[in-house]
Formats: sequence, C-alpha cells, structure tokens
Amino acid sequence: MNRVGRVERTTKETSVLVEIDLDGTGQVDVSTGVGFYDHMLDQLGRHGLFDLTVKTDGDLHIDTHHTIEDTALALGAAFKQALGDKVGIRRFGNCSVPLDETLAEVTVDLSGRPYLVHSEPENIAPMIGTYDTTMTRHILESFVAQAQVALHVHVPYGRNAHHIVEAQFKALARALRYASERDARAEGILPSTKGAL
Repeated sequence: MNRVGRVERTTKETSVLVEIDLDGTGQVDVSTGVGFYDHMLDQLGRHGLFDLTVKTDGDLHIDTHHTIEDTALALGAAFKQALGDKVGIRRFGNCSVPLDETLAEVTVDLSGRPYLVHSEPENIAPMIGTYDTTMTRHILESFVAQAQVALHVHVPYGRNAHHIVEAQFKALARALRYASERDARAEGILPSTKGAL
C-alpha cells in the first residue's frame, strides 16, 4: 500500500502544494522562495528518506512568515494523510544529531494528539539570510497541529544559528522516519491499547 500524502492549500497569502511519500528514497524537489527554509526541507526529506515535493508561492513582498507557516501546515497535513491508519508502524521515534558544536535531540509519538515541547539556546542569531530564526518553533507548532503528533525538540547547547536550526531538522527527519516505519513484528497491529490513534 502506498503511503503518500498530497495537500494543496490556497489562501490570499499563499499557494502551497506538498507531496510526501513515506517509503521513498529521499528524493526532494522544494521551492518556497526562502532559501534557508528550502535547505531545511531538503534535510527533512533526505534524512527521513521521504520523497518530498514542496511548491510554495507566497507573499514574500510582505515577509517570509506566511510562506513558511502555510508550507509547514500543508506538510503536517500531508504527513498525516500519508500515515493512513497507522497499522503496523513503530509509532515512537527518537534521534540525537550533533552538528559540530550543536546537539539536537528529538522524540516523536505519532499519537493522534498534537503537542509540542521545544527548547533551543536563547542567544541564537535572529536571522539566517531571509529566514527568521523565531520561525523554527512556529514551523514545528504548525506541523504538529496538522500532523497530530506529540513532538519534543531539545537543543541543550549550540552557538551557530545555522547549526542549531539544521540539527533540529535532521533529528526531526530521523525521528519521523523511525516512528513511521513499518515494524515487521507488528504487521496488522495498531500500536495502541485504546484501539485508535
């Protein structure tokens, strides 16, 4: 069974198309108009081994906020769609990723309940190119709201803003990959005592 999600989201501020294949090989085709964000979505696809297409046309003449937010919302919705009934998946995933002086730790539960815990160094530089670094938490909030997952992201230390954000996306990619993978021992089993996820 193909585990593919496809979401189109159009507002007066943005037009977004996201396609994701959870069982891909990390083939990525991303264009949002925000260079660093494209780089982060590329990390997500490649390290998650998700085939990922993202095409966003947003009101960048205002700023990058709507473009980044709406892309994250569509990505979360597409991820949820691709998960399907969640039968046979591992459900939980975690990964720690070092990137030079930075460490990011991510744990995820594909629980059907949206919740985010996020911490990163407070002294992070405010901008990476046109990317507002305060948007990292908002990307995660938006993704979690639509994907309906519990996500804990912790960066206990780091100095370089690029490294701090990139390590989070790499660790998120791996944690989502592990959690969404099919478990051969759990074939036909929904990983919940409640009978619903």
